[in-house]
Amino acid sequence: MIKYAHKILRLGIFSTALLLLSSATTWAQSTPRETAWKIHNRLVGVPPTPAVLQQMEQLITANQTAAAAQLAMENPLFYSVTLKNWIKKWTNIDQTNRVELNDYTATVLGMIRDDIPFDTVLYGDHLYVLAADGNIPAYSNENNNHYREAEARKVDLKNNLVYRAQSQMNNIDDTAGVLTTRASGEAFFSAGTNRRVTRFTFMNFLCRDFESLHDANVPDIYVRRDVERDPGGDSRTYRNSCVGCHAGQDALGGAFAYFDYVGNRLVHNPDRVVPKMNLNNLFEDGHVVEDDSWVNLWHRGVNANLGFRGQQQGNGARTLGYMLARSQAFGQCMAKRVYEWVCLRSDDEATDRTTLTELATLFETNNQYNMKNLIAQTSARCFGGSR
Repeated sequence: MIKYAHKILRLGIFSTALLLLSSATTWAQSTPRETAWKIHNRLVGVPPTPAVLQQMEQLITANQTAAAAQLAMENPLFYSVTLKNWIKKWTNIDQTNRVELNDYTATVLGMIRDDIPFDTVLYGDHLYVLAADGNIPAYSNENNNHYREAEARKVDLKNNLVYRAQSQMNNIDDTAGVLTTRASGEAFFSAGTNRRVTRFTFMNFLCRDFESLHDANVPDIYVRRDVERDPGGDSRTYRNSCVGCHAGQDALGGAFAYFDYVGNRLVHNPDRVVPKMNLNNLFEDGHVVEDDSWVNLWHRGVNANLGFRGQQQGNGARTLGYMLARSQAFGQCMAKRVYEWVCLRSDDEATDRTTLTELATLFETNNQYNMKNLIAQTSARCFGGSR
């Protein structure tokens, strides 16, 4: 009986493999019309109109698949549905798209629509609001009513997002792209010790959680006083485990020393370090945050492969955002996120990793950081067409 079971299992695996091979072959051999339909459906969420389908088919036939994808992105639903739901996951600690539209999401949408170099998402003075409309409340840095109502009314985001200088809307001098939006404040600066914003910046934009950056060889001179040096009575736990993450992240975290989320809004007070940065004195000789200076101790050693460039120290959120956005890891992460979203597969094969390297390099070329182009080029590679 066992012998027959093994035979059935082997046959099942063989059949599955044949099915996957057949699907891959069919995918690669799609006609230009079929490829056009697949690209539009993936990017927009609905089939193209006959006129758009014909235009896309002609472009793909002419070996201009990326241009066909760009055409698909002209559909307003690309912004109001698929792109919006993709970005929403970056705006909260649960990494879910089941949250309201907010200024973080709207700003990313607007930057992509307007071809603003996407590296500035971490250091630009950018904010997008909805065009003035008597049916929606004005933007406020104390609540989300403006975006909540716009989403409830299904406002066309492609044609109604308006650029504003963030510093003029939230009275923060040290603006750092989406990191200093109200939504970011609510999600990442509320409670805690402001470590959360550093962690989720790495997760969202460098595709690295702190555990993967663990390096116990980094000096612990910036580890704060709230980290026990002998947890459970054993100092080896600190030295072999805790310090591996805290040494690097606490050295960077000073960038947010003047920020806090109070009164339902993100506030920036350059006159003093917010008290929560130095709470819980568990180790008297631990680091005390006295200003908003930061230093990157991860640019050497095992984490040098993130490709940090330029100045590795500075003051404030904007300079930190600039350093992170100009790293190789930023471009690689954006390529990876787009690839997994558009292609619906991860980079677990050598061919995928080669494609990702190519896409990341293309994304950075001439400091363009053009997200629409990255999405279009990724679509061309995933759907078997020419570029």
